[in-house]
Amino acid sequence: MTEKTEASKSRRDFLKLASTAAPAAVAAVAVSGTQAEAAETPKADGRMQDTAHTRAYLASARF
Repeated sequence: MTEKTEASKSRRDFLKLASTAAPAAVAAVAVSGTQAEAAETPKADGRMQDTAHTRAYLASARF
């Protein structure tokens, strides 16, 4: 019986640690100050963009 309570205790301790460590990790990332910049997307002019993905789709859609 003592083995079962020790195992459940260790699981509880792990969950407590995980619940406190996750917000700390999020805060550390938020405070780091470095930001990733996304590439600017071209303005839509009403046409489909010419990319490798759209070329492959159009090639597979031909009869």
